[in-house]
Order: sequence, then structure tokens, then C-alpha cells
Amino acid sequence: MTQDELKTLVGQAAVKYVVKGEIVGVGTGSTVNKFIDALAAIKSEIKGAVSSSVASTERLKALGIKVFDANEVIELSVYIDGADEIDHSGYMVKGGGAALTREKIVASLSKKFVCIADESKLVKTMGAFPLPVEVIPMAAQRISALFAAKGGSAQLRMKDSAPLVTDNGQHILDVTGLQIADPLAFESEVNQWPGVVTVGVFAHQKAQVCLLGTSTGVKTLEF
Repeated sequence: MTQDELKTLVGQAAVKYVVKGEIVGVGTGSTVNKFIDALAAIKSEIKGAVSSSVASTERLKALGIKVFDANEVIELSVYIDGADEIDHSGYMVKGGGAALTREKIVASLSKKFVCIADESKLVKTMGAFPLPVEVIPMAAQRISALFAAKGGSAQLRMKDSAPLVTDNGQHILDVTGLQIADPLAFESEVNQWPGVVTVGVFAHQKAQVCLLGTSTGVKTLEF
């Protein structure tokens, strides 16, 4: 199967984790778009969704699914989102779609994180995919220097020949050259650097389940 077909497969499989009569947390990205499309088939059975990005909100609304502000909910039963990398403990690198801060917020509201991904995203040690870090623009140079001290190389993410601006009005650094052997400690450390809004390591908000699209079907990993 193609990568797109695998994404469709896991997007459809994730629907069974949606709790009827409740609000579902919805992430961002191409794999999540497949889930949103599948979610539309049962939209009459849920109250609506809390979305992690403007793009996902627009897609949900276009399909007739009500979108709630995160401040309107106390807790979500499940959050469904993709990952750029996921290891065998359920720790992830996320933020390829520049929505990492809002994704982490919605994940923190949820009792269960279900990751949907194709098998190319499963890794032993995170670091092959450039690590996204949302930063306040005036701190970008200093944060880049701190990553350089760790052996990493940070590049400002660009869009249309200008720095990409997130939904939160901030910039993204993509960091290469890292091996994230201790995701919990790494996330905790980088979160303390002045000017970091969110680091794209999801260790404190890890996945409990991963629906992995493989050539033989959907494989369920539980952590």
C-alpha cells in the first residue's frame, strides 16, 4: 500500500476510540485529516471536537462537526493525533505541521492519547526527524546556540521566503543532529530555556496507544 493508503487505514481505525456522546480531541496533519474525514461518518454520535490548529478546525467545520474552544472543556476522553516519530515507549516528536503547542495543550486535557502513524514513523531513538521547537522570535539566536552546544543545528523554518508564523504568532526552529536518548529529561530541560514556547518532544504527554499502518494492516501498540 502507498503511504497515503496507510494513513487512510489508521485514520479509519482510530474512530473506534472515539467515545460516543462526548467531545473528541483532534490533532493536525495529513494523517489526522484522514481521521477527520472518517469522523464525519459518526458526527451525529458525538458532541463535537476540540481542535489543535486553525487548519483542523476549518476541516472539521466544513464537514459539519462542531468545534469547541479548549477553555470550554474540563477533560477529554481521547486525543487522536499523528507523529513525526514515535519510539517503543510511546514518546514522540511532533510539530512538522507547526501546531505543536496547541497539540500539547489538547493532549494535556485528554485521558488517552491515541497516535496514528504509518510504520516509517516508528524508531528506536528519536532524532532522525528534525525536532520542531516553537520560539519567541527574539530568542531564536540564543536558543540556536544552546542546541549547538548539544551538537544540534537549528534552522529557522521558512514559508514563502519569510519565517513561518505559527497560529500563536511565533516562529519554529527545526533542529537536526540530535539523539534524544532520554525524552523526559530532554523535554524538561528545553522547556526551561527562556524563549521556548514548546519543544516538539512529547514525553510528558506521551501516547498510550499507537495505531501503526503496515503493509499487512493496522498494528496496535500499547504503552
